[in-house]
Amino acid sequence: MDRQDFVTYAVVAIGLVVLSFFVRGFGGFVIGSDAADLARAPFLFAGFGLVVYLFVRATLDWLGLWRIDPVDGSE
Repeated sequence: MDRQDFVTYAVVAIGLVVLSFFVRGFGGFVIGSDAADLARAPFLFAGFGLVVYLFVRATLDWLGLWRIDPVDGSE
C-alpha cells in the first residue's frame, strides 16, 4: 500500500459513514425508521471497520513495523 492508496481508502471510509447517515435520514421518510436503521448498518460497519484498519495501519507505520510506501518511491 502506498500513501495515495491510504488516502483513497480514507476518503472511501468517510464516504461510507456519511452515506449511512443519508440512508438513515432519507430511509426514515420512505421505509420507516426501523428499516432505515437496518439498511444503513452495512455502510456504517464497513466505514467504521475501514477507519479502524487505517488507524492500525497508520500506527504500525509510525512505529516502523509496517511501512506505508511513498507514492514516488523516495524515502
